[in-house]
Amino acid sequence: MTTSRSPDIRVKRVYDPAAPDDGARVLIDRLWPRGVSKERADLESWDKEVAPSNELRRWYGHDPALFEEFAERYRQELAAPGRVAELDRLRDLARTGRLTLLTATKDLPHGHVRVLVDVLTGG
Repeated sequence: MTTSRSPDIRVKRVYDPAAPDDGARVLIDRLWPRGVSKERADLESWDKEVAPSNELRRWYGHDPALFEEFAERYRQELAAPGRVAELDRLRDLARTGRLTLLTATKDLPHGHVRVLVDVLTGG
């Protein structure tokens, strides 16, 4: 009998220093963060495909009052076939070792990363 390991997912701001226990570091923003070099970011990959669309990002504008509607719309975007494959890849990374999702977002509780972690962990 094979047991699958629970996903090991952390969230950090891309501006925070890399740590040895970060595991696979994946930037999940559509835009490259200002003031961060590729060397400093120390990424496994940059997965723009799982970030909210430009239209959704602009509509939301990081207004906490719109978060629930944003989360619903973002989940719909993540259900698109091209994004499902990328989500599966992220889940595989999280099951084989630690996955650290990186974002430039300041307000993590109202950011897309919160929704993405819920989707990846089945929440």
